Amino acid sequence: MSTLAVPSQDRTRAGDPVRLRRTFGAFATGVTVVTVGGDAPRGMTANSFTSVSLDPPLILVCVGKDAVMHRGLARSETFSVSVLGAGQEGVARHFADRSRPMGAGQFDAVGRLEGLVCDAPLIPGAAAHFECEKWREYDGGDHTIYLGEVLRAEDLPGRGALLFHRGRLRDLAPEPPGAAV
Repeated sequence: MSTLAVPSQDRTRAGDPVRLRRTFGAFATGVTVVTVGGDAPRGMTANSFTSVSLDPPLILVCVGKDAVMHRGLARSETFSVSVLGAGQEGVARHFADRSRPMGAGQFDAVGRLEGLVCDAPLIPGAAAHFECEKWREYDGGDHTIYLGEVLRAEDLPGRGALLFHRGRLRDLAPEPPGAAV
């Protein structure tokens, strides 16, 4: 078995955070708001979200270790994920703004729905909702990878999606009724 040698200068360029972030941005992602409930509910915009498994039903989110949400998720046994819909750029920006209020007050500007199985708020107008029990967590460098077992999932058809691509938020129009899946 042979390995491909990578010149040291290429490893250095890949490690440049600005260049690496720009290159990661070539991959379009959905935009979500991850929430925890309890005495100090919190929301955070995240685009590092993905489905992991159907059996058991698992999703993952990655949260920076320096984020306030990291402390909330570390303490919480449940969390929710709202997949933002087209037209919700303002919601994404609100939950990315570090100067927003702490606690329940941060939801005043965008509204909130109560979860049916978790105490973590859901975002109105989202394209989908997931309510999860924290299943596992893993070290991911400057982030922690949280896996959640999906306790309840709700697809809200007819809504487009909010995407993040090359550093910009973009709307993906909803599919017309009856479109093939």
